[in-house]
Amino acid sequence: MGPPPEKPQRPATYADLEAVPEHLVAEIIPGVLHTFPRPAGRHTKAASYLGADLITSFSRGRAGPGGWHILGEPELHLGEDVLIPDIAGWRRERMPEVPDAPFFTLPPDGVCEVLSPSTATHDRFRKMPVYAKASLRGCRAGTVGVLDPVHWRGMKEDGQAGDQ
Repeated sequence: MGPPPEKPQRPATYADLEAVPEHLVAEIIPGVLHTFPRPAGRHTKAASYLGADLITSFSRGRAGPGGWHILGEPELHLGEDVLIPDIAGWRRERMPEVPDAPFFTLPPDGVCEVLSPSTATHDRFRKMPVYAKASLRGCRAGTVGVLDPVHWRGMKEDGQAGDQ
């Protein structure tokens, strides 16, 4: 899961996040700066394959419902938290156009986190509660999914294999 975050003297700010070297992924949850190395190959492959399937079905409407914007690694500003899910999606009825901005303040309708040994605990126990809270505020049908790239299966939030 990476090194444990240091206990800050003050809550982390966006300026702290911007000061993190570009080769690291940085998030602020809740008020604590967390940094991780970029995902390894297996993680990136799993996210890419899943993203391609989701875009084909949910964004382009080929063999699926269409009507979504599916994005890889968007920066989400959800209240004071800054998160970068592996994949997020917005229904076009809620976000007709993808804004030309470096981050999103509109909570997504769905997110997917690909579990890696270094980030699984962070994704499940730090990020999932933030997604759930944002879902209650802004999303009518928020969905959070996780993908185990080692076994290529979706998992429910309790860690059991599922159809997600």
